[in-house]
Amino acid sequence: MTTYDERASLSELSATAGAVSRSVESVIEGKPEIVRISLTVLLAEGHLLLEDVPGVGKTMLAKALAKSIDCSVRRIQFTPDLLPSDITGVSVYDQQRTDFEFKPGAIFAQIVIGDEINRASPKTQSALLESMEERQVTIDGETHQLPEPFMVVATQNPVEMEGTYPLPEAQRDRFMARVSIGYPSPAAELEMLDVHGATSPLDDLRSVTHAHDVCKLIGAVREVHVSDAVRRYAVDLVAATRSHPELRLGASPRATLHLVRAAKAAAALAGREFALPDDLQSLAVPVLAHRLLPTAQAQLNRRTAEQIVGELLQQTPVPASDQRAGVPPQPQAQGARGTQQVAQPPAGTPPTPGVPAAPPAPGTAQAGRAAPAAPPAHPSQPPAAPGPYPYGPPQPRTR
Repeated sequence: MTTYDERASLSELSATAGAVSRSVESVIEGKPEIVRISLTVLLAEGHLLLEDVPGVGKTMLAKALAKSIDCSVRRIQFTPDLLPSDITGVSVYDQQRTDFEFKPGAIFAQIVIGDEINRASPKTQSALLESMEERQVTIDGETHQLPEPFMVVATQNPVEMEGTYPLPEAQRDRFMARVSIGYPSPAAELEMLDVHGATSPLDDLRSVTHAHDVCKLIGAVREVHVSDAVRRYAVDLVAATRSHPELRLGASPRATLHLVRAAKAAAALAGREFALPDDLQSLAVPVLAHRLLPTAQAQLNRRTAEQIVGELLQQTPVPASDQRAGVPPQPQAQGARGTQQVAQPPAGTPPTPGVPAAPPAPGTAQAGRAAPAAPPAHPSQPPAAPGPYPYGPPQPRTR
């Protein structure tokens, strides 16, 4: 079984991710942002839900991502007569061995494509719950581990809802992100006619990396630093969804974990060893919106979860960029930038009637009193760590 003990460098991650992106973009024309989010979810050890109208390339995107990586791939076509055992597997009695033999189902693959997942019954949909969260399958009291890396890419059509079963909240919450591909631009659609006109581009697609290399990239993403300020910002964003008057169900603590993990993957793809609030903001809508349930009044007002998340991003204050996480705020000297310095009148100047006297400057005498000594620095306050990146890992202190 593959493990995440080995870690790739950021340069290796950038090169491998770029190769996978170019491979997928050769099939999906004009959608670089969707491809980037798909890679982000893969490196963040999450699952992706593709929800859009028919014919925009949902299944094509899932196949292109899976074929660009040399790993095991299984596709499940969800239908009303699909059974849970078709997904997880079943124990079959072997007469020669006089014992039961486990036959693995389609879930035992590194990338699982679930096409039209909302066409299966809730009983069948629930067969994915354990595998998506715990990456294991329990059959007849025996637990079977799934291969690594493991990712479920599911598609569903929000238009044709007759004869379908909407995903329950518990199932939607297990998907790290939901994206909609949307219609291509006229230029991209014209290019698609040239590329896809004769043959399918998937026929010529070759893998550009191996599953073991993806595990090394995931190990590098796990080491990305997330400062306390960025973590608090993620908690504030998710907590704001739980108290919003237009939402009857906010985001769960699992959403906070997914948001931070996705931000770490986005930072690694950008070549950084630390996450920024910008990473959280760019991923807040695809990570949070599908978990939220607007109220009936909000639906009558045609308010969507995406719009509400966008407003929360504008209302939630971003953590200050001039304070490094883990370092208490330092007192600023008089005259420093950002402080207000009160001008002191010359010695011997009589006070102006009606104007309060300005406080004496530190270290000066007043009315025969001794000059107060400057307060000593508290031993528990370390000096601010140097460096131009306020959200990076704290620098080692020098004695």
